[in-house]
Amino acid sequence: MYAIVEIAGQQFKVEAGRQIFVNRLAAEKGAEVEFATVLLIDNDGDVKVGAPYIEGAKVKATVLDDSCKGDKVLVFKKRRRKGYQKCNGHRQYLSKIQIEEIA
Repeated sequence: MYAIVEIAGQQFKVEAGRQIFVNRLAAEKGAEVEFATVLLIDNDGDVKVGAPYIEGAKVKATVLDDSCKGDKVLVFKKRRRKGYQKCNGHRQYLSKIQIEEIA
């Protein structure tokens, strides 16, 4: 059984027991979070698609870590023949969550 869920503006395919990294959530470490924006549920071939969301469907998860950092993203700017080049980078803050159940 899996579901497609919208979390913090992005869509994720989740299964019970799976751990995923999402954009930083406003929840402490160890907190229980619930997502009601379920777009699709597949229960062994029985597929339910929402328009846009499935009513009554929820995904429950636990926050394992609330201050992870993602991979470094480099932003390089250059204007050719002008002698201008600039390189900046940043690491996005992420939250690590574990999916408990799909209801």
